[in-house]
Amino acid sequence: MTLNMTPTPVRCLILACGNTLRGDDGVGPWLAEWAENRFRSEPAIRIISRHQLTPEFAEEIAASASVILIDCSTASAPGSVSAVPVEPVVSSVALNPHHIGPAELLALARDLYSSSPREALLLTIGAASTELSEHPSDTVRSALPEACRLLEEAVRRLLQD
Repeated sequence: MTLNMTPTPVRCLILACGNTLRGDDGVGPWLAEWAENRFRSEPAIRIISRHQLTPEFAEEIAASASVILIDCSTASAPGSVSAVPVEPVVSSVALNPHHIGPAELLALARDLYSSSPREALLLTIGAASTELSEHPSDTVRSALPEACRLLEEAVRRLLQD
């Protein structure tokens, strides 16, 4: 009997960030948990949830066929949900080892590993409050079904490509 020890390639990496103790900032981890339950039987999907994006994720991104980054947005209207393509962009400021934006993280993956996902999306929900709280605002809570629908739609499409 021969065992194949080669891991299943990651066709879709879901990389969520946010702080669950800061109200709406916890939407990324909440959506990651939802995705873990929803896509439990899909071995080609890898889901990672952390407090923030850091340069260490460049290797995971470079090894993935596609990536969906999830975060709250303080620049968007509260409760608004969007999924937009992200392209690699090198920042003109020095790289912060404790936080990096989605576009800079994609550029870092490309530059360090000579590989990029064929597609990258940024899914955001506009935050109403990032004050200390373990619960999302009513505005963000009411936007979660739309965010789940967009996330599932994006994952299904990326797995078909």
